Amino acid sequence: MTSALAIGRARSDIDVISRAGLPLHHFMDEAAAALQSAVPFVAACVSTIDPATTMVSSSRKIGELDGRNEQDLRWSQIEYGSDDPTSITAIVAAGQIAVGVQRVTHGVLDRSVRMSELIVPHFDFRDEARAVFSDRNGAWGHISLFRGDDDPAFAVEELDLLAAVAPAFTRGIRTGLLAQSSRTDAATDAGPAVMVFDAQDRIVQSTPGAQAHLAQMSSVPGMGDPLTSVQALVSGARRFARGEIERMPRIRARTYDGVWVVLHASPLGGAGDRAGDVVVTIEEARPQEVIDIVAAAFGLTARERDVVAIVLRGADTREIAAELHLSPYTVQDHLKSIFDKAGVASRRELVARVYFDQYLPRRGEGIGPSGWYAGGG
Repeated sequence: MTSALAIGRARSDIDVISRAGLPLHHFMDEAAAALQSAVPFVAACVSTIDPATTMVSSSRKIGELDGRNEQDLRWSQIEYGSDDPTSITAIVAAGQIAVGVQRVTHGVLDRSVRMSELIVPHFDFRDEARAVFSDRNGAWGHISLFRGDDDPAFAVEELDLLAAVAPAFTRGIRTGLLAQSSRTDAATDAGPAVMVFDAQDRIVQSTPGAQAHLAQMSSVPGMGDPLTSVQALVSGARRFARGEIERMPRIRARTYDGVWVVLHASPLGGAGDRAGDVVVTIEEARPQEVIDIVAAAFGLTARERDVVAIVLRGADTREIAAELHLSPYTVQDHLKSIFDKAGVASRRELVARVYFDQYLPRRGEGIGPSGWYAGGG
């Protein structure tokens, strides 16, 4: 049994780490190490999630999972293509934070598709503890901890600790996404990034642009296969086509060099060999898509987001007040709160913080009808 001292130290350490402003992957490694001192595990996977769609956008492997990506696509097929009582979406829908698979299934692991068809036969892990890291904007990440055949199942107090440190993990992931260094050179234009999957989830067509994006998304050692997110989208698109979900799947992700990209999937119409095809596109996120997720990462209120949106159009305090029917003093109060949350001291710094270096060189070109910079790709 984990001692109260170890639990308290782990909670304190993870809280401090979450406030250190670490880049995403450094935060994941340090927070997982602190957690392991109180909740032993043989392997772990920490992921980021798009809060708008609850779909995994990246993953980091630790321990016995490090470098083992051969089953990542199958994981996505099960996670987003089947009904599992301990899937990320199921945990979020139930309003839960942390669960242990042995406890949820009462020791009958066949009740979990993920455990019976993937985790046990391929990795010989016998229990999984899962926690989802959420705030009012949605889920930002999750962690899965694994134990082997000779290890005890995760105890209630260990699951309680996972739930207790969830807010710190949420903070660290949000901060980590914004702390990654942004690219300062111009992007290499490899053309449209498109992939087509057949009914058996095989890639039957792929453009050079898609390969370039995937290479960039997998440039960090210890990360999962970037096709994990793509396969999640494909599985989601199939569920959308069957009417099982209401929203077309989409994932916003930030690459290691600080570039936000958005991935979309859509079922294609076709007959014969082409029936069941799904197309996936990857492109740099448009400014309005970045503003939304960055504002959420800063923890801005709905009114503060309104103020930011108007600031980014170049409006002054009086113009903001007039548009939002507020007094100039109230606008100034909102701006002070926004500056504090974003860690900036001026509107100019705020604009740079929201758009990042990937957008700033093109800001003078104006926004075209597509929502992208008129001179951009």
